Amino acid sequence: MTKPHPLLRALPSVEKLLAASALQPILARYNRTYITDLIRQMLETLRRDILSGAHTAPLAEPDLVERITTRLRSEDRSPLRSVINATGTVLHTNLGRALLAQAAVDEMVRAASTPVTLEYEVSRAGRGDRDDLVEADLTALTGAEAATVVNNNAAAVLLALNTLAEGREGVVSRGELIEIGGSFRIPEVMRKSGVVLREVGTTNRTHPRDYADAISDRTGVLLKVHTSNYRVVGFTAEVGLEELVALGKEHGIPVMEDLGAGALIDLAQYGLPKEPVVAERVAKGADVVTFSGDKLLGGPQAGLIVGRKAWVDQIKKNPLKRALRLDKLTLAALSATLRLYRRSPRLPHDLPTLRWLTRPLNDMAALAAQAVPLIRQALGSAFSLSVEEATAQIGSGALPEEEIPSTVIAVRHSELSAEKIAQRFRQAEPPILGRIHNDTFLLDLRGIFDPQDLVP
Repeated sequence: MTKPHPLLRALPSVEKLLAASALQPILARYNRTYITDLIRQMLETLRRDILSGAHTAPLAEPDLVERITTRLRSEDRSPLRSVINATGTVLHTNLGRALLAQAAVDEMVRAASTPVTLEYEVSRAGRGDRDDLVEADLTALTGAEAATVVNNNAAAVLLALNTLAEGREGVVSRGELIEIGGSFRIPEVMRKSGVVLREVGTTNRTHPRDYADAISDRTGVLLKVHTSNYRVVGFTAEVGLEELVALGKEHGIPVMEDLGAGALIDLAQYGLPKEPVVAERVAKGADVVTFSGDKLLGGPQAGLIVGRKAWVDQIKKNPLKRALRLDKLTLAALSATLRLYRRSPRLPHDLPTLRWLTRPLNDMAALAAQAVPLIRQALGSAFSLSVEEATAQIGSGALPEEEIPSTVIAVRHSELSAEKIAQRFRQAEPPILGRIHNDTFLLDLRGIFDPQDLVP
């Protein structure tokens, strides 16, 4: 009969550890069940390590308590960690896209900590509509007759298509059958919405007659999709929104456009690349336009739907709307953001996304002059640093071919790869995220406003 491993016999029971005097302060701060689970997990890990030979030294009770304390320090940190975005991507999908304006943050805190009129009309002491919190501002900003909101643009597309054309055909150009991050594919969203895809034209060329030839008594919607994350260049042709609207009116078929990023203002006025403005698309006659809240708009994640009242009213009545609706915190942030668009005399200052996008190069150069000595002091003389010109990108599929001038601090080491240097910066608290280009680690300064943020 094999004798138990002596180190296994030396491990205390869960109850003995829970009774240890050194653990009592911890039990006073944390839920007992939670600590019990941590102890069980720790002991199980130790048993495996002992049996595999990975652990060969005996552990006294204080050592075990210290292990629990170390594990607690690690778990006390929120899984949603703050990071420094020096990647050069302003709207970074993996980092949460748009940062909220302070006004939006304040509104979220208020909505989270006090009862609010989410669906209550004070003047008549009766039930209200949560869309009322944002509809007036959305219609004023876009020129649409009506508006509603759901939890993201994919949901907006799904809901609008289901309302306009469930069980019927949706006609869309082959060149606009997009796929974006997270496996959002127009053909699959159409199928899930109950709309039969009728693709027309070719990948690079679609003409008005292609749509006209596809229209039948089964047609429910003419769909146009803004190809925000790619461009087809060369021998190309596409049908403009005005032409599609004229065709829709001729046949009594609604025209819907998915704008994706969806800018509320003309970015060209700030020297940025042109992106379709929602109000312009509404003015061209689109019956329904959908777009995102957390991209170029600079607000929280949301799917915004604007258009003709007759269609938006039907969208609001769709049973799917309740499943996709926004919560009070997101509505609070979105409402505050929209009010900034209407009221702020200094929008590029108040809206973080616009502040990042419009930041002057001389501002970044001044910050680089402050940051380089601090980084050099932290890293040591073995690292070389230089300030260089570069380009940043907007991100999240917006203007994929367009880059904006930026300034970077290049960090090099004769014996360390760019990835090893990047790892060193990621180990900072909070982690500092840069990018690697031509085997050089770069810290892009477009979104950095405090030089201390770059010190690893």
